[in-house]
Amino acid sequence: MGPEQTILKRVFLTISTTGTLERPATDLGFLLHKHPDKAQSFSTSHGTAHVFYPEASAERCTAALLLEVDPVALVRRGKGKGRGGAPDAALAQYVNDRPYAASSLLAVALSTVFKSALRGVCAALPGRAEALLPLRIEVPALPARGGAQLVGKLFGPLGWSSVAVEPVPLDAQFPEWGDSRYVQLVLEGELRLADALRQLYVLLPVLDDAKHYWVAPDEVDKLLRAGEGWLAEHPEQKLITSRYLSRRWGLTRQAMERLELVRLAEADDLQVEDVDNAVDETSDTEERPVPLAEQRRDAVLTALRDAGASRVLDLGCGQGQLVQALLKDVRFTEIVGVDVSVRALTIAARRLKLDRLGERQAARVKLMQGSLTYTDKRLTGYDAAVLSEVIEHLDLPRLPALEYAVFGSARPHTVLVTTPNVEYNVRWETLPAGHVRHGDHRFEWTREEFGRWAEGVAERHGYTVRFVPVGPDDPEVGPPTQMAVFEMTSKEAKAA
Repeated sequence: MGPEQTILKRVFLTISTTGTLERPATDLGFLLHKHPDKAQSFSTSHGTAHVFYPEASAERCTAALLLEVDPVALVRRGKGKGRGGAPDAALAQYVNDRPYAASSLLAVALSTVFKSALRGVCAALPGRAEALLPLRIEVPALPARGGAQLVGKLFGPLGWSSVAVEPVPLDAQFPEWGDSRYVQLVLEGELRLADALRQLYVLLPVLDDAKHYWVAPDEVDKLLRAGEGWLAEHPEQKLITSRYLSRRWGLTRQAMERLELVRLAEADDLQVEDVDNAVDETSDTEERPVPLAEQRRDAVLTALRDAGASRVLDLGCGQGQLVQALLKDVRFTEIVGVDVSVRALTIAARRLKLDRLGERQAARVKLMQGSLTYTDKRLTGYDAAVLSEVIEHLDLPRLPALEYAVFGSARPHTVLVTTPNVEYNVRWETLPAGHVRHGDHRFEWTREEFGRWAEGVAERHGYTVRFVPVGPDDPEVGPPTQMAVFEMTSKEAKAA
């Protein structure tokens, strides 16, 4: 071994899954975009990343990421710094744990080597990329400032069925010396591969509590992209955000504010569009107005009954108001509420009193965590789907993904979409001019804009569409809420 090779050290991360002859475990190669029969190498700024497969069969497949870190290159690039960015002593620049432990170096290699997998993109097997996989992820040397208990707190709420954390002793021959700050981590459970990789990308440097590069403002966007679907509701959100951004308080505040907007998007009852219910100017003898949220639910229920639907999806169910209304009508025999927010689903379960429902009622309702911009085979075969006040919370470039997931993949016979009519905003006295009704609304459409979008969706996926006003239909600006009712054409219905 030459002198240059002796300074190259290795850190490992392995990803394993199981399968069958029909759905072989070697599909992992497609999802990672790395062929199981090849060992591949990739240059990084601080060494070389290698991907290879210790085992690859239909029953079980394991991909390993090996990172050879060059400590000299680390110092030459001016990154021989300790936590908080303060320069280490001269010796510590060369003698440190960076080449041996899973740190931000491994997180960056992960995002570089598995870039498409992190995004959940797999043209060869799109359905597999969106499916839950039986995963086992092992990190043999993980720095953990906060110990094994913190590792459990960070990974425990993220859907893993098992989070096994074993402290690494300082010296196995001298147990009396106690444990080091490193642990061996094994995660097991059924998750989307992209979700698992995003969690690791964020939490590896969080547990190490250090980064090998300067944290710039664009790190906020990276954090929110990788944390989509789980960080906004994570009980350790503040710690994760602070550590990931190297305790740069300005960036941390910015990230926390943006995460709060995501959380607020779950609370439909607090939206400004219902502000007419917050200020009650009626006298005791006058009839009180029906809240717009209630009018919206009534319009949805009426459309579902008219469609003859019995098995219904509430996509973006939030805190379960519509699910609760559906449960009261016996003609709806199966009701599934889906939301990306675990916290919202917990509140919905409490609202519905799921733990106290009788056996027959409990069999009619189910709550599931899921993202509406990804296809999900669990959502196929239903009579109807409802997207009530959902689309305006998505960035416009993500609407095609939602469109395909609902109309192209799930394909219910009836789809109801409600969204604010921006033209009506001038009628809200308490809404400042030019403002949207909710801080997390990415857009609000006019009736014409909504019509163009809905008609395009219908044409692309074999549906017809009609529009129903919800709330008072102002002769000048239209109703406060607009609803599109999509019905699958007879030809498409027969094919389905």
